[in-house]
Amino acid sequence: MTFELDNVELYFKHKRILNGIYLKAETGKVTAILGSNGCGKSCLLNIAFGNLKPKYKLLRLDGKPLLKPLYTTGIAVYLPQYNFIPDEVTLSFVFKLYAINWNTFIENFEAFSIYKNSKFNALSGGERRIIETYVILKTQSKIVFLDEPFSHLSPLHIDTVKQLIEEEKKEKVIIISDHMYQHIIEASDTIYLLSSGTTKKVKQLTELEDYKYLSEGTL
Repeated sequence: MTFELDNVELYFKHKRILNGIYLKAETGKVTAILGSNGCGKSCLLNIAFGNLKPKYKLLRLDGKPLLKPLYTTGIAVYLPQYNFIPDEVTLSFVFKLYAINWNTFIENFEAFSIYKNSKFNALSGGERRIIETYVILKTQSKIVFLDEPFSHLSPLHIDTVKQLIEEEKKEKVIIISDHMYQHIIEASDTIYLLSSGTTKKVKQLTELEDYKYLSEGTL
């Protein structure tokens, strides 16, 4: 599948936030959106998913325009920056709800085996992020948006999530954004830099230095 987001214009109170955006992502590849804090990365993901309505946008699936919000199609899932699983539900319920195998999960995350019947709020911030990222990646979807999947994770868990992303991209379009740019660069196949409200496709990593992205100190 090919996913394209084109001609995006977003305004907040007459201030233009995004303009002239183009983004293309494909099954089998991880597409990354890099940019400094506050540049509009999360806004762009929300626009693509359909949570945020801009002034203009054109979304295409396999070259055909999609005129309704992407989330209404049932083929896309979105990991937001904030926790979306309610505090009081148990992990066993979450895995049952999303039809995901618990035993397969603990093969990669053995330390979580004691939490099967625990409530979500019993976990640390990093542990919650792992559960939510895993659940989103393992759903029966064709397009996955990941906003800050590496936040609060230990180095060991970051590597495991990278491996999981690498496996899941074989069957899915994966679009990812995170302020931890070094992990994004390592996990991605295609990189777009969001700067001054527009996207630039990065062909060589040296271009990030040319755009002063790696020296901004706001990542």
